[in-house]
Amino acid sequence: MSEQTTLPIADALTSHTIFDWLQGFSACVRSVDYAAARPFWHPDIIVFGTYQELIQSRERWTETQWDNVWPRTEDFAFDLANTAVFASADGSMATVITPWTSTGFHPDGIRFDRPGRATIILTRHEDGRWIGIHSHMSLQRGVPQESYGNRPVKAR
Repeated sequence: MSEQTTLPIADALTSHTIFDWLQGFSACVRSVDYAAARPFWHPDIIVFGTYQELIQSRERWTETQWDNVWPRTEDFAFDLANTAVFASADGSMATVITPWTSTGFHPDGIRFDRPGRATIILTRHEDGRWIGIHSHMSLQRGVPQESYGNRPVKAR
């Protein structure tokens, strides 16, 4: 077996479309809009993260992860300047490794930085759209897991 000498870094166009995807999804998180976020993810997605061990299904992910995080935090954004995008040779799949930022709230309402990191696997839909099939999002070490914000869900 020969060793690959370079990482499969995505080309500029692929990276651009995936950055658009990341920005679109993060806008859904910021607005606590589950309905708008659903099309970004496959219905049978397999995920794990800070609040949930391995689960399969976008609906379970919404109930266990999204409901525990999105309404309780603010300002979610992926750090695109420090994001790596890898792509398959045929352009049908991509892996994203990205830090993210958000704001959490202590019980007394005092804000704190709530950074984390994510690995996201995407597949390209027939119409060219990217669809997430796996996500692992977790907080950086030492960041409080609990946040006590209380924002309404815009759309379920």
